Amino acid sequence: MLDREGFRPNVGIILLNHRNEVFWGKRIRTHSWQFPQGGIKHGETPEQAMLRELHEEVGLIPEHVRILARTRDWLRYEVPDHFIRRDARGHYKGQKQIWFLLQMVGRDCDMNLRATDHPEFDAWRWNDYWVPLEAVIEFKRGVYEMALTELARFLPRINHHNRYLRAGMRPVHRGEGRISGPMPLDATSTPPDGESPDDSAQDQIVSAPQFGRP
Repeated sequence: MLDREGFRPNVGIILLNHRNEVFWGKRIRTHSWQFPQGGIKHGETPEQAMLRELHEEVGLIPEHVRILARTRDWLRYEVPDHFIRRDARGHYKGQKQIWFLLQMVGRDCDMNLRATDHPEFDAWRWNDYWVPLEAVIEFKRGVYEMALTELARFLPRINHHNRYLRAGMRPVHRGEGRISGPMPLDATSTPPDGESPDDSAQDQIVSAPQFGRP
């Protein structure tokens, strides 16, 4: 299903744990890392497609996540000709994506990369929010940067431990980046129920992306 410009509707998923680290998956039999993503089928809404892809690629079900936000508009990337099947060249141009920011409310053991007979990943890890773009295939890097930047303002705040309150101190928060555009789907911005930050937890600081740095 292509639009008039030759772009296939698609969804991308940024999945957070309670430390605001993101699911980072290694594409099966490659050295490339990426976020879960997949096409929107005929008759599906972007949210329905996202939940289906989340289960197919990561093994999670709706009860394991909370939707925090989504990008307001489509983000597009073009696929180089040598990655396109010969019979599709000339009318297929690339992908247009709606990106979702999710928070994990399940456990790591709920992940299952073999939920289907056609797995997308053969390894995964939790990574800092500003992922290393050099690990992403080159033609997707611009969309990753746009999605991460647009959705960064909706990262849940990680609170300091109560020792600051007992000491009569208030933690100092630096200003969040001036980012606009995304559409919030859940006004709450707290860690999952039952989660509490450990003694070393810091306030989440949204700063300019440090892409490409270790």
